[in-house]
Amino acid sequence: MAITTFTDQHSSPIPPSRIFKASILDSHNLIPKLMPQAIKSIDILQGDGGAGTIKQINFAEGSPFKYVKYRIDELNEKTLTYGYTLVEGDSLEDKLEKITYSVQFEQSADGGSICQVTSKYYTVGEFTLKEEEVKAGKERVLAMYKAVEAFLAQNPDAYA
Repeated sequence: MAITTFTDQHSSPIPPSRIFKASILDSHNLIPKLMPQAIKSIDILQGDGGAGTIKQINFAEGSPFKYVKYRIDELNEKTLTYGYTLVEGDSLEDKLEKITYSVQFEQSADGGSICQVTSKYYTVGEFTLKEEEVKAGKERVLAMYKAVEAFLAQNPDAYA
C-alpha cells in the first residue's frame, strides 16, 4: 500500500461560514437540487450529520459510477473544518482502500473565503495512482463547489 497526498486551494467571493453551511452542513439537500444531472441523491445512512455519520452519494444515470459511501470523521462549525473518508463505492474499485479528505475554510482579505483541501489516496497492493484519474475526481468535486458558490452568489440571503 502506498499513500499519495494532494493539496489544493480554491478562492471564493462567498464568506466562509456561508459556503461551509451550504456545501458541508446541508450538502445532502442542496447538491442534488443544484446538480441533478450528476447527483441523484445524498442519503444519510447512519448518524445525525456529525462525526461518525455515514452518507451515500447516488450518482445520476449516465455517470461512470453508481454510488460512493463516506464517513464524516470531523465536523467543526467553529473552525470551519471538515474531514471525511470514502469507504465504499465503485469509484474505489479494487485499486483504492480509501480516500481521506481534510477541508478547511478561512476568511480571505477581500471578505470571501479560501478553501484548502488535502486528499490522501490509499492504494491497494502495487497499484500506482494515475494523475488523470485523480484530476477527473477533483474536477467533479470542484464542479459541485462552483455550483454551490454560484447559488449563494445569486441568493445572498441563503445560508446567511
